[in-house]
Amino acid sequence: MNEANGRVRPSAQQRRQILRRTRTVAMLGASPNPSRASNFVATYLLASTDYDVYFVNPNATEILDRPVYDSLAKLPVTPDLVDVFRKPADLPQVLNETLAAGASTLWLQFGLYDEDIAEKAEDAGLTIVMDRCLKIEHARFHGGLHLAGFNTGVISSRRPR
Repeated sequence: MNEANGRVRPSAQQRRQILRRTRTVAMLGASPNPSRASNFVATYLLASTDYDVYFVNPNATEILDRPVYDSLAKLPVTPDLVDVFRKPADLPQVLNETLAAGASTLWLQFGLYDEDIAEKAEDAGLTIVMDRCLKIEHARFHGGLHLAGFNTGVISSRRPR
């Protein structure tokens, strides 16, 4: 286990277990813009995982031909994992919404790290992963990570000719 400021954080093995037990993912702050990281992650999750993926963004109605919900509270399911693409100032509200939605894991994407939020989440019984990309972690544990961030389908130590 990794420790940050005395708090235990999920190790690589624990992150793998989180991903294995996850069935539903709510992407909070998902974007319909294909140049945004959340859209790239969403495309990967839909194409390369068995997760039921739900998009949450009050400013969009459809992403990748799927409906978008205004809030976590309006989802038709209880998500196992909430994947967050929001600015750091929004994290207290995100934590409250995640707790109210009944999710078991709060996953903060690259650049999102807040010890106070982590402490509150853990104290409330949530598992929290910070400053990690869900797509990259999934690909790492499922053999699909290439330096460019996608699966080439080739497993070899030889250079192409």
